[in-house]
Amino acid sequence: MSMITSQPDAPGPIRDLFDQPAGGPTVVRILLGAQLRRLREAGGVTREAAGHAIRGSASKISRMELGRVGFKERDVADLCTLYGLHDVRERATLLGLIAQANAPGWWHHYGDAVPEWFEAYVGLEQAASLIRVYDAHSVPGLLQTEDYARVLIGLNYPAATADEIDRKVSLRMTRQQLLRRADAPQLWVVMDEAAVRRPLGGQQVMRAQLLHLLDLARLRNVTLQIVPFHGGGHPAIGAPFTILRFSQPDLPDIVYLEQLTSALYLDKREDLDHYMAVMNRLAVQATPAATLETLRSILDGM
Repeated sequence: MSMITSQPDAPGPIRDLFDQPAGGPTVVRILLGAQLRRLREAGGVTREAAGHAIRGSASKISRMELGRVGFKERDVADLCTLYGLHDVRERATLLGLIAQANAPGWWHHYGDAVPEWFEAYVGLEQAASLIRVYDAHSVPGLLQTEDYARVLIGLNYPAATADEIDRKVSLRMTRQQLLRRADAPQLWVVMDEAAVRRPLGGQQVMRAQLLHLLDLARLRNVTLQIVPFHGGGHPAIGAPFTILRFSQPDLPDIVYLEQLTSALYLDKREDLDHYMAVMNRLAVQATPAATLETLRSILDGM
């Protein structure tokens, strides 16, 4: 499991490589770390040697290269020297990114409403050009109404105070703004029919949620599909997952698996291929047109 693939490619031009990437500091850290990895590999320097040069360890270098920690200017400068990067402009480009990489993302405003293991996902979600989601049990967060989200969050966090729930709901609603940005990602959601038939919050909440789904389905960048009950079993029953794809060449596709108190980020090719194959098989079992019919049929029965 890792956030960045380890392909031994040669470092390319650094200038303009990080031209205000979307996704805030999360993406900047990953891109900066990937460039440091390339420079290290091109210079034939081991992680152990690099760690020693910055008074650290090989594991610290690994965390830096994966974008999982902040960066110190002294460390990056020393690594640039060790790796043989002496071009003044290119060094300045890398060093100039440190403040941006260490800056808090907008989601830090929500404090404890964003668990540490979820912070990386919010940044990656903001940077994605394509988001493919499968959920068997509930409407995914990017498609939820405020009332539906409040009910679901209350179930997931039964010990949370009203204020904590308010902040988690507010965070979810803020995340949804990416769907209406000028550079909005493509969102392709596949849900099991159970997700839209499960009566969360009562008839009024569910009716508003279903109408909201019909509304969102009209957006050019949103594709919504429901796998019907009559289709029988399928390979993703009970296992929700998200696949993120990015326009930046240095960011690999990532499979995100959320658990109750943690999350996994997968980017190995065999994992990606498996989840993509499952997603494509799910998409074949339902069409957007049939999905709209299903939603209208449920609404008519309320």
